[in-house]
Amino acid sequence: MKLSIIIATHARAAALGRLLDSLVPQLRRERHELFIAENGTPAPTALDAQLPLTHLYEARPGKCRVQNRAIAAARGELIACLDDDLIVCADYVAEVENFFDTNRQFAAMKGRILPAEDPAVKVGELTPYLDLPLVDEGERVIEVRGVLGANMAFRAAALRQVGPFDERLGPGAAGHEEETEMSQRIRRAGFAIGYAPAAIVYHEVDPARASRERFIRIARERGYCRTLHERHSRWASRANLALACTRLTVARIVRAPLSRIAREERRAAVARGILDGLKRRR
Repeated sequence: MKLSIIIATHARAAALGRLLDSLVPQLRRERHELFIAENGTPAPTALDAQLPLTHLYEARPGKCRVQNRAIAAARGELIACLDDDLIVCADYVAEVENFFDTNRQFAAMKGRILPAEDPAVKVGELTPYLDLPLVDEGERVIEVRGVLGANMAFRAAALRQVGPFDERLGPGAAGHEEETEMSQRIRRAGFAIGYAPAAIVYHEVDPARASRERFIRIARERGYCRTLHERHSRWASRANLALACTRLTVARIVRAPLSRIAREERRAAVARGILDGLKRRR
């Protein structure tokens, strides 16, 4: 078995169907296996019984929990993880395999994530507040600091060495940072992470994700999540918040573009989230 693919899903049956339509024709039974890792729904999503896949269901919320179950069951030398609200390019599977075959120095892969539609056309003036996990670092394979959960892959041997995803983190738990924490462990173990420009997925552009309130809430949640797997000083965190608020005030005074104001709002929200986490740990 060469490649195991895990799709984490929660309450997105239609989107999952589109992803499977793009992915399943690329699979070969003798070389690939596919897991649907579903969590947090009242009942399992009905899937076509003819599809070559294993459906794992966990009623409790927690992407990392069910994803870890799938990783434990996977028999591939390579393990790719995808989110359910995207489609893959026509040669995605071959490109993941080729990346690891030709780049032996990398234990993990950060794939390319492009928008399925032009965000500016779909969302308009709220585009700076559109929270999409997009990745485009050019056309060359390069070393990077971390993976991104929507499109990532690993050598199974490396995952066995560093251990499973932290189930306190990620959707259905604290909300975020699971791939950041995993990336940190991979690097601490002496492994390298590479960017794969040809392993492309196209992320759906959902206008509901272009909301200032949602954008700030998620940034604050990310800050809180960082306190679960990183050390943060209360003094330094207060100083960071003061600096972030000053930067935001200046941006507003000079009437900076909305893109800059959104960046400063995110910086301040992350700083507040870190302080939230430190207060909870008292």
